[in-house]
Amino acid sequence: MSSASRGGILKVASLAVALTFTAALAAGMAYAADPETPPGGATQDAPPSSAATTSPAALLGRVELRRQNTNRGDEEESTKTTLRIEAFLKGTVTRVRLDLQFPDEKTDFEGDPFQPQFGDTKVRVYFRPFQVGTTRLSSDVEMTFPTADPSSAGSGKYQLGAALHSVPGAPDFTLASGRHQVRYEWLVRQTVSVAGDADRKDINTTKPELALRDTIDTRYWLKLTFKPVIDWIQDAKTGAVLDLEGGWNANRFWRFSLIGGTRLWGEGVPGTYDSKIELVAGRAF
Repeated sequence: MSSASRGGILKVASLAVALTFTAALAAGMAYAADPETPPGGATQDAPPSSAATTSPAALLGRVELRRQNTNRGDEEESTKTTLRIEAFLKGTVTRVRLDLQFPDEKTDFEGDPFQPQFGDTKVRVYFRPFQVGTTRLSSDVEMTFPTADPSSAGSGKYQLGAALHSVPGAPDFTLASGRHQVRYEWLVRQTVSVAGDADRKDINTTKPELALRDTIDTRYWLKLTFKPVIDWIQDAKTGAVLDLEGGWNANRFWRFSLIGGTRLWGEGVPGTYDSKIELVAGRAF
């Protein structure tokens, strides 16, 4: 069997494992949880006070379409379209996320979404929050499968990651007679490559994040996030980007956001870019 055939079989098998893993987790948890109690902690994509005016019946999940354009990105931060599918669950596992990534052939701002390639596949599992003293925390684990075709559109590595998040609670402070509810959020994520193409660069990064989120009248939010990166493969070389996100909860089911980002320092560090703009549209069900 040729190396190209073996590579194709490996990519198909990796995607099958990712989809099967996600389906098995979702099937094993029969009850849905309402995402208005954020299962993901600091990295939630909508503010915790995003309840809408419809009945509070539990939602089952969410589908998002994310379009990202970057300048001088790496495999993780290239110009791409992402289809994100989430299931909200009740139990030890509170959310399962599947990301199908479609990087453009041209990976900078001039990329064309109508010329996509198939990228790496990511599966992330969020766990129920827990208490440490007076602080509520949550965690997640993530697996990245090297399903990219061509392989240059991805990392070429199986990756395993884990993160610890803060869980937003009551506002840290309010402004304008409560119209603005401001919260601090943080997380720390560690990612390592565990297998894959031996000719591709290994991955070992630590990514802390510190965010300031302003929830405005429960329907809108602004979030400023400082994202440093430590690349242990490059002898602890560091980089950082700064993202600003604005979002709108149109109703209980639809939400939209716009994210802009820029590099602060550290060219050549994974997960950084000169500049980025991202559009997100999500529909809960």
